[in-house]
Amino acid sequence: MNQEFLKVLQMRTGQLAIGRSTLRNQGASGVIEVARSYLQEIDLSELRSINNSKQYLQFLEDKTAGLSHSFPEGAKGNWGAARKALNIFIRDCLYNAYLNKEYSIERLRGWLEIPLDGDVARNLYALHKPSLPRWPRIKRLTPEISSLYQQKAIKEAQRFGIARVDLDIYYWRDGQYTTNK
Repeated sequence: MNQEFLKVLQMRTGQLAIGRSTLRNQGASGVIEVARSYLQEIDLSELRSINNSKQYLQFLEDKTAGLSHSFPEGAKGNWGAARKALNIFIRDCLYNAYLNKEYSIERLRGWLEIPLDGDVARNLYALHKPSLPRWPRIKRLTPEISSLYQQKAIKEAQRFGIARVDLDIYYWRDGQYTTNK
């Protein structure tokens, strides 16, 4: 595949993945632009060498730290915003036929996280209220709380025979296609 085309496609995917509302109110202006720029520069070829969930999680942790520390003052270190942006971007790369094929992303599907946001959290919390802490909002999301919500997302996705990353399709827009049916 033409490498220039893939780079432009990655740039486009990074732009579209982070819309104006995706990272609003995260502590500083310029967060969206920084996130888009960071995502466009990720070396997606690194995904080809990932062989297990531990390696994928390490890749995700490294990129989350890098992006969160790239944010402008006032948002610097915002782990939740960085993780949300990365998870949306990687999901969108999975859903893009060209990027998916070139970087072998499909084989990682089972390890990809659901992008956490208020809509996803409300749905998971409603289903697992006794065992989940209240949603702290993206700005205050910690790795520990994220992990708890991700574990519940795995359980819900298993009920429907899908990967947890795909569960976002049901919970998008506050669960108008709820999995409670």
